[in-house]
Amino acid sequence: MARIIRVEIGRFDYPVVGEFKFFKPGPDGHVRRPTVLVRLTDANGVEGWGQAVPVPSWTYETVEGVLSTLEFYLADLLIGRDPADFAGLHATLNTAIRPAFSVGQPLCKAALDLACQDLAGKQRGVPAWRLFNSSVGASSLAMDHAASRASTLLPQRATLPALTLSWTVASPQMETIERQLAEGRARGYRNFNIKVGAPQTADYDLALARKVRAFAPDSFLWADANTGYTPEQALAIAPKLRDAGVDVLESPLPPTQIRGYQALKKLGALPVLMDEGILAPEVAAEFIALDMLDGIAMKPARNAGLWPSVQIVNQLLDRGLMVLGSGLTDPDFSLAGAMQLFAWSGITRPCALNGPQFLADSLFGDANQPRGDVLPLPAAPGLGFTPDPRAAACLRIVAHA
Repeated sequence: MARIIRVEIGRFDYPVVGEFKFFKPGPDGHVRRPTVLVRLTDANGVEGWGQAVPVPSWTYETVEGVLSTLEFYLADLLIGRDPADFAGLHATLNTAIRPAFSVGQPLCKAALDLACQDLAGKQRGVPAWRLFNSSVGASSLAMDHAASRASTLLPQRATLPALTLSWTVASPQMETIERQLAEGRARGYRNFNIKVGAPQTADYDLALARKVRAFAPDSFLWADANTGYTPEQALAIAPKLRDAGVDVLESPLPPTQIRGYQALKKLGALPVLMDEGILAPEVAAEFIALDMLDGIAMKPARNAGLWPSVQIVNQLLDRGLMVLGSGLTDPDFSLAGAMQLFAWSGITRPCALNGPQFLADSLFGDANQPRGDVLPLPAAPGLGFTPDPRAAACLRIVAHA
């Protein structure tokens, strides 16, 4: 297949609507979700798009850091590469920006992974998910054991089902919670995820869980603490959240609290899912072996892209652990990549992909908007979408043959 001859990058921000604690107003008073777009072009003029979605209050990467790393450290490494050599791509990226305990700058690397997935799918005329079970471009490389078993764990299918979405409820004010619930129902959502933990009190978290359970008694109710509890707080509140109607507890502790996670898992009050800290297959394997979790809320934008995420999913399925679909308020290409992964993974529970909920703009127009709480998967090659002209207008060339 044709090799990559040009790499372009550019910043594109999305206006945010509603209240969400991870997005703060800028100097002009407006709230925006920053992203970095990547466009790869091959020798035949075929394009592949990717996107990084940093938010420093949520992840440790900044949009300025992503831009400088792509321009000065990673872009040149893409020139002359086969975009379908995903294993080789990540080996090269992780040599240039070395992992420490985990992957270095995974959100930045995710943008390049997505762009390669998009380009390779377009070159072959297939959706990106059809590349997940393939060793295309990696026959001479040592593939991760879990990834190599993908075809036995997840058989190829002609089409993939649509995803059901979960509505995010997050505010320290109960009056706002009531408005958010009403809006979610008005837009056709049947399932809800709530934000718990600091700075909210335990009493407020329990009242929030009871309110949402009473509002939607048949829903899948998912509580995400975003590492906001101490081990003592998490052990005390987990049984109470269960009794209040919560189905799973995500990221109750910082990922460094290994003994705390082990104690929560042993307590067994609720299924414990990790998120923050799961940045690479090697990390997931260690945490699974340490018996710290019942599953993972997958975020390919944080896991350095789709190739590593496929390996993590297979580790979970191989061990009978839970796979949930989540995100970082993903727009456009980042959302499209998550959709490909989650549908391929066979996830049946609602996915906490709240980009359509909180973002007031899209480079895809209405092409990737949910119908009620259902998000159909595109059938077009690659990630499945073509952006409007604003995407190309923000780009500049940072590497070329």
